[in-house]
Amino acid sequence: MIVAFSVAPSGTPQPGHAGETEDGSVHDAVAAAVRVVRESGLPNRTSSMFTEIEGEWDEVFAVVKRATEAVAPFGSRISLVIKADIRPGHSGELDGKVARLESALDASGE
Repeated sequence: MIVAFSVAPSGTPQPGHAGETEDGSVHDAVAAAVRVVRESGLPNRTSSMFTEIEGEWDEVFAVVKRATEAVAPFGSRISLVIKADIRPGHSGELDGKVARLESALDASGE
C-alpha cells in the first residue's frame, strides 16, 4: 500500500519547542515527522504538501503514528490528513505509478 499523509501542529507548543515561526511555517515540526519516515527504511518521497510511504499496512501506519508523535511537542493540537492506495499483491508502486504516468504522457506527445 501507499499512504500519502500530511501532519502539522497548531496551538501552543510545549515548553522548550519553538513551534510556528512568525510567518506561520511549521517546517521544524514537519522535519521531525519526515525524519521518522526516512529512518523507517520504507520507500518514501516528500513533496511540498505530502509525504508518501510504501509498505505493508501495519508497518506503514506504525510509521505514520510515530511521525505524528514526533510533531506533538510543536503544538497543543495536530492535524493529520491521510490518503491510502491499498492494492494487495503490488509493490514498487511509489515509483511504478509515476513511471506509467510519464510513459502515457510520452505516448500522447505531451
